[in-house]
Amino acid sequence: MQTPWKFALAALATIPLVAAADHHGDKPGAAADPALAAVVAGDWRGAEAKARDQYRHPVESLSFWGLKPGMTILEVQPGAASWWTEILAPYAKRTGGSFYVTGADLDNPELPPAARKSREDFEARYGAKPDLYGKISVVNWGAKSKPLPRETFDFILTARSVHGWMRAPGMVEKTFKEFHDALKPGGILAVEQHRANPGPQDPKAESGYVTEAYVIEQAQKAGFKLAAKSEINANPKDTKDHPFGVWTLPPALRSTPYGSDKETDPNFDHSKYLAIGESDRMTLKFVK
Repeated sequence: MQTPWKFALAALATIPLVAAADHHGDKPGAAADPALAAVVAGDWRGAEAKARDQYRHPVESLSFWGLKPGMTILEVQPGAASWWTEILAPYAKRTGGSFYVTGADLDNPELPPAARKSREDFEARYGAKPDLYGKISVVNWGAKSKPLPRETFDFILTARSVHGWMRAPGMVEKTFKEFHDALKPGGILAVEQHRANPGPQDPKAESGYVTEAYVIEQAQKAGFKLAAKSEINANPKDTKDHPFGVWTLPPALRSTPYGSDKETDPNFDHSKYLAIGESDRMTLKFVK
């Protein structure tokens, strides 16, 4: 799918920032450490990545979740954009921590070639700059993968992934249980997810939106304790009734249904969705 970022970036610059405040009334960024602020401001992060900071609040979010220097970090499903990787990998490098990501399960004989290629591209991209990103360890992970290494991580981040797991039977339960087992005692699970309005949950989350109650229930079933939740990434402008689900909004700006013969509709008016900005999101902190 093509993302019309050249169009979006100019428009994003004119959109007012959404107010960010958590349930505890903390001032955004008040507890940020200098290393975190420095990597978020890093010149290796491009204009597209930095344009999203007004919606994703990386300094405030990571401070709220409890990221600390020297932690062993696992980022789940970094994706092609690797938005969090460009922050977390340099942070771990600068603070003496370790950084891992999940990658396509190379032990799966049914792994599609595209998934294998995506992992290869990721490793080539970040392996080329060890002075900036340090050593990034990629661990096999997927619906049929072996469990993650036990009691290895201090901090696991999963961002906008829960809706995808809901489409594979048993994947949500498998995933949260693996995260719980992979964290050290006292370890943190940080969750960012497109937030549905309270009420019944679509079992397959076709729109990309998931209720807070569902996520909390699944994490608690796996043994996690909900430590805190925040409104840092809330967006009250998001009506959550978009024609192509959450992907109608930036950054995806989808203009056709999945499975359509054409990837974009040049006549689709994105202005309404650019004015909304990125999705309303829950920001949850769980502890083992």
